[in-house]
Amino acid sequence: MTIEIRARGFPAGKERVERLMRENNIRARHKRRYKVTTDSKHKLPIAPNLLDRNFTTDAPNQVFTSDITYIWTDEGWLYLAIVLDLFNREVVGWSIKANMTTDLVIDALTMAWFRRKPAPGALYHSDRGSQYASHAFQAKLAEYGMTCSMSRKGNCWDKACASHYTSLRRSDTISGTRRRQDSLMPCAFRGGSLPGGSYKHSFLSLYA
Repeated sequence: MTIEIRARGFPAGKERVERLMRENNIRARHKRRYKVTTDSKHKLPIAPNLLDRNFTTDAPNQVFTSDITYIWTDEGWLYLAIVLDLFNREVVGWSIKANMTTDLVIDALTMAWFRRKPAPGALYHSDRGSQYASHAFQAKLAEYGMTCSMSRKGNCWDKACASHYTSLRRSDTISGTRRRQDSLMPCAFRGGSLPGGSYKHSFLSLYA
C-alpha cells in the first residue's frame, strides 16, 4: 500500500499508512493456502551456489533469478514461474500452467532470454528443485549460454529476491480477484504484464 501511494505522487510513510488503515478498518490480504513447490529429493546434478547472496549487479542482463509460486483458484491450483533481473528486480520472464512441470520453468527462461538476450556467461540462479535440475532445463540453459547457480539445500535466503516477489504475488490481486483458471492462463499475459495489475518491488520503492 505504501509503495502504491508513493507511486501516485503522494508522500507516505509506512507507519502513517498502517495507522490510517487501522483507523479506517482496511486490512491487507493475508496468505492463504500453502503448497510445496520445491522437490529437492532427487538424484539430478546440483549446481554450486555461485550467486552466494550477492543480490546487487551494476548492469542489466548479468544475473537472473527464478522461482515458482502457486495460485489457488476455484478450479484448483495454478503454478507461476517468474524470472527477475537482479539489476532492477524487473520481471523479464514468466509462465503459468496448471501443472508444475519442467516446461513451466523452461517457458519462463525462454521468454527472459528472447526479451533480453543476455551475453554468454550470464548467471541464472534458482533453487535446486527437480524442474531446474532436470536435463531438459539444463540443456536449455546451455543452449542460451547461461551459467547455472543453485541455492543451498533448504536455504530460501539464497534466492531471497525471487522468493520475496512470489510471496507477495500470492497475496495480491492474482489470488484476491481472479477465481477462474482461464483468466490466469497465458492469454492473460498479452500486453506484456503479469495478471493482477502493476507490481512495484519493495526493494526499489519502499526504501527509496
